[in-house]
Amino acid sequence: MEVYTAMRHFADSWGLLAMTIFFIGVVVSTILPGAKTSANEAAKIPLKED
Repeated sequence: MEVYTAMRHFADSWGLLAMTIFFIGVVVSTILPGAKTSANEAAKIPLKED
């Protein structure tokens, strides 16, 4: 049962920190000035014909 407890403590502390950093990174990347052109290009991908 010690392995489970150690993994749970790791997930509660460092896992939460990793998810928070990832979330902040996604939010910041959408706010940056160049994000609009990237988003528009990505939105047009399904409509492109080869």
